Amino acid sequence: MNETRISRRDFLELMRIFFLATSGVLGLGMLLRYLQTPPREPEPTEFDLGHISDYAPGSRTLLPEVPALLIRKDATLTVLSLACSHLGCTVKPDSDGFSCPCHGSSFDGLGRVVRGPAVHPLAHLRLVVAPDGRMTLYKDEE
Repeated sequence: MNETRISRRDFLELMRIFFLATSGVLGLGMLLRYLQTPPREPEPTEFDLGHISDYAPGSRTLLPEVPALLIRKDATLTVLSLACSHLGCTVKPDSDGFSCPCHGSSFDGLGRVVRGPAVHPLAHLRLVVAPDGRMTLYKDEE
């Protein structure tokens, strides 16, 4: 019986080719998977908030689908985005205002920065009140 021995150098060359080929096939598979992923649905930028009478004067209403906070002071309506101005995490209301659970930024009740790393206040969102009292919120910043 003839035994064919493979040298160490030939073995290492075969392993190199095997690992390169395997890496190429896996990379190609991931590329194909990426190219076949359907695009995400665009996020809504317009929200119907109902009638102005649904929000009592002096109220602060959380709008989780936006996410935002509608603040009504008498005849004044303000909508604060709850997306942290640092990196976009959703801030959580706390006793003094808002705090970011991701990086520790704090904002007062009006959305102004109290403690960083955020340097910009929370964004005010555009609210349009129709003559009949219906309110529409637009997520593009004022």
